[in-house]
Amino acid sequence: MKTKLVLILIILILPVSLFAFDFGLVAGVSAGYGYQGGDENAFTFRGDLWPRFSALIGDNAELYIAAGLAFDYNNAFTFIPELFRTEFSMRFGDSGVKIGRIDYSDPLSFVANGLFDGVQCYLNTAAGRFNASLFYTGLLYKKTAGITMTAGDIDNYSLSLDYSDFIGTYFAPKKIIATVDWSHPSVLKLFRLNASAIFQFDLSGSDYHSQYLVFKGGYQTGRFLIEAGGAAEFSQNVSIFNISFAGELGFTWLLPASFNSVLSFKGVIAAGRINDTFGEFIPVTSSYFGNIFVRKMSALSVLSLNYSAQFNEKISASLSAMYFIRNDLAVVSGYPVAGDSSGYFLGPEIFARLVWKPVSDVQLNASGGVFLPALGDAGQNEKPHWRLELKAVISIL
Repeated sequence: MKTKLVLILIILILPVSLFAFDFGLVAGVSAGYGYQGGDENAFTFRGDLWPRFSALIGDNAELYIAAGLAFDYNNAFTFIPELFRTEFSMRFGDSGVKIGRIDYSDPLSFVANGLFDGVQCYLNTAAGRFNASLFYTGLLYKKTAGITMTAGDIDNYSLSLDYSDFIGTYFAPKKIIATVDWSHPSVLKLFRLNASAIFQFDLSGSDYHSQYLVFKGGYQTGRFLIEAGGAAEFSQNVSIFNISFAGELGFTWLLPASFNSVLSFKGVIAAGRINDTFGEFIPVTSSYFGNIFVRKMSALSVLSLNYSAQFNEKISASLSAMYFIRNDLAVVSGYPVAGDSSGYFLGPEIFARLVWKPVSDVQLNASGGVFLPALGDAGQNEKPHWRLELKAVISIL
């Protein structure tokens, strides 16, 4: 009997002793109210649970699993399960491999940005870091993936989650994404450079395939940081071939204050349709700009000025002002413009956020803002869009 008990204890303890592990659970709740188009003001509510598990396996491997359970109300109640970053990684000196649901971002963070399923290999050298990735998008939750490249993708995205047709209303469009990336933190001890080649192959039936060359560079001197980047897109849809471009220029100033205080300006432009050869810039994922007027960088320009401050360990705040300009007079779905409008200027957005951490495990934040189409010339008769939101995040474990 004692021998059996010892064997049972060994079986239970041995796997745990082979690796160090950690488990955590975070809960969040948010409520918002405002007007963002339509006939009336809208109330939204969302509750989240985010369990995570990580384990160091041996000396060179790690397992990380994160999931989410969301209870969402936006005119209707929806329960949303989701698998977040979930990867197994191994290191071999200056190289390594990641397998699973991996976080990836291009240098501009709006061409392909988010979680993707697949494999990524990397190599660190004196000439910089090299990555090669192969991803599939068809198992991601569509609202998180944000893939709206074609009319079919947009229709899929707009469908509400329906458990009677879970497969047809939950998953993102099926696409293969391959990337090759290079980054260097200090070229000639002056510049930070990043470059990527991204290849998107559609498997969902639209036959819209695209390739991107993306770069971004940064130069810092004292308290000032200057960043510039650009992207070229080459796309094919049946027999149509298009070329398009996007770019950004930003300045950041770390202010000489007694607390952490940053002022930044950024200008971003994504081309609209010019002719049959030079078309609208269409990113793989919809990394949205704006907090009230939420739009992806496609046929759009955005000028933004942002101030953020960390007053102490418990209180921080930010204030941003943006102005949106459309680059294509074709009426784009969701833009607050009249059907016959010839105006390019969509209007400004002002948004503020206050964050308070009374203790290390609790974060409370209040935010609000307004978008004013009347201060543009594309939709001057449109009502102001506005939103107020309260949010709490608590680390339980």
